[in-house]
Amino acid sequence: MFMKSSTLLFTFLCFLFTAFAQETGLKVGDKAADFKLKNIDDKTVSLKDYKKEKGVIVIFTCNHCPYSVMYEDRIIALHNTYATQGFPVLAINPNDVATVPEDSFDEMKKRAKDKNFTFRYLHDETQATAKNYGATRTPHVYLLKNTPKGFEVAYIGAIDNSAKDVTTVTEKYIETAITALQKGEKPAVESTKAIGCSIKWKKTSSNP
Repeated sequence: MFMKSSTLLFTFLCFLFTAFAQETGLKVGDKAADFKLKNIDDKTVSLKDYKKEKGVIVIFTCNHCPYSVMYEDRIIALHNTYATQGFPVLAINPNDVATVPEDSFDEMKKRAKDKNFTFRYLHDETQATAKNYGATRTPHVYLLKNTPKGFEVAYIGAIDNSAKDVTTVTEKYIETAITALQKGEKPAVESTKAIGCSIKWKKTSSNP
């Protein structure tokens, strides 16, 4: 009985934290919070480093999540297609290493080498960036557009509408949103539900 109650309590607390993150995180139209995180080449990367770009495709992702793995080739393709058009991919791994050792910094380096990542892959060790943005899943996308006042959130959510089978994709949310931004327009779809694994948060007194 105690075990069942503890499981229910943990599930409820996870739900509350997810809802809180979604409520307090960035929304479409908000100014994107800057950050400084370590890239797999051991150099620190900031959002400000992209100030000459038209925008940035920020993707919270990881090594171990099956959904992240299913999207890896599509994320690589997004960067290879849109980096030259001013919209590079910037991937961020926010998972707690103690919970998921496969998402450690060393494992990130290995995964990037094995898959020949052409984009930067950053480690959100404190998870502060994921919390500031309101990310709850891997992958979880924040498409940013560069404005005179800084980077602004233009789209939040999924990459497309078919995580498990790329051949059945009928809505390419990121690509469609970028096309709209290139025309000086707002994306017709500004937000969708991110589909993927829940972010593995550090265990603290306020986050069991």
